[in-house]
Amino acid sequence: MGLLEKSKNQNIEETLEEEYAHDVLVKLEDRMSHISPMRVVIVSIVALMIISSTIVAVTWIVPYDKVTVDVVYIQSSAGHVILTEVDNDGSRAISDINLIIRFIDSDNIEIDRTSFNKSSLPAHSSVSGDSLELIVIGPSVWENYTIDIDLEYTKNNNDNSKIELEYVVGEWKMEQFSHGTGIDFF
Repeated sequence: MGLLEKSKNQNIEETLEEEYAHDVLVKLEDRMSHISPMRVVIVSIVALMIISSTIVAVTWIVPYDKVTVDVVYIQSSAGHVILTEVDNDGSRAISDINLIIRFIDSDNIEIDRTSFNKSSLPAHSSVSGDSLELIVIGPSVWENYTIDIDLEYTKNNNDNSKIELEYVVGEWKMEQFSHGTGIDFF
């Protein structure tokens, strides 16, 4: 016997508030009988689809700029290797990309350098490879070195941007760095 049936069998004088609460309880029990587990699952799936499509729309449709530079430094007995990758994580292309990688010793003397130029980089893409590698051949003396990276590019709205990075390396055989510009909407 449910709560409503028990309350119906009792002949107790109800106040106005209790009568109102009883009516609300009757309406709630009526509505609860229409809710099934299958309906809850279907509504949950539809809500998940709406949230997912909103996230995709913001990622691919709303214009924003975001550039990330990833650097991997490896040293061995034969020398040093610096691997670089430029990621355009934004929803708009960037152009006039100019990247300079310099390898500097502890006395501030430039040991080697490389440069990379590219006319444009589409949205949601990256560039890496042999042209973004700096290989310094020669014995490693396990000192501290500095990797100096200058990246210049033009955003979609013709604003020039520059990223200047300086990493001190040499304590570990392999080190990884990543630097992003943050999201710049519109």
